[in-house]
Amino acid sequence: MVSESDFSPAVFLDLSRTTHSELFASAEPVWSAVGRIGTYLGGVLEPGVRGDVMPGALVGERVFIGKGTKVMSGAVIQGPAWIGEGCFIGTGCCIRENVIIDHHSVVSNSSELKNCVLFEGCEVPHFNYVGDSLLGHKAHLGAGAVLSNWRLDHRPIAISLPDGSKRETGLAKFGAVVGDHVDIGCHCTISPGSLLGRHSVIYPNTHWRGWLDPHRVVKLRQSLEVVERQPPGSGGTC
Repeated sequence: MVSESDFSPAVFLDLSRTTHSELFASAEPVWSAVGRIGTYLGGVLEPGVRGDVMPGALVGERVFIGKGTKVMSGAVIQGPAWIGEGCFIGTGCCIRENVIIDHHSVVSNSSELKNCVLFEGCEVPHFNYVGDSLLGHKAHLGAGAVLSNWRLDHRPIAISLPDGSKRETGLAKFGAVVGDHVDIGCHCTISPGSLLGRHSVIYPNTHWRGWLDPHRVVKLRQSLEVVERQPPGSGGTC
């Protein structure tokens, strides 16, 4: 049985591993922070570039980039955005509005981020979408993994719980809370309103929705058939 205290930020996230722990309120569900990112950045963001921005990168006016961070050619950082120290922002990624990327994180090839928080050491490296989500310390997304943030029926986001009940979030857009050290495999789709407990693993190509306890492995099994290939023109299997 999931209780209200199980939705606390500290259940999923090590708040000592972000420079922006004040964004989180212990008395509120962890997803409440998603709706405050823009307002929070409006109060604390002091634009400036202390890292290395390569020619050909586009960086907006409301962006902070910390020391030792590299922004490669072809990256777009729209802002408002806060990017910490020692990060790598790769070619082709698009960092849209209201994004916090903490120290030593990687956001790279053709990934898109919007209204989200990445704790220290996150990896969002290849063809990922992260919308209206929170990623804990050293969370990792495999290539092509998507955190979907919008229901097709446009209804507010609710979380599916293990007992079959639902917990309303009050958010029109909310992707996932990805706990500390979670690994999400290549080409996974995480449906809106998912809460992934610490140190959990989701196998590649999985579609996941709702609550996942910590220290769990979600295994996707598929049936494969291997047949002999017939010569071209024989009318057999190809």
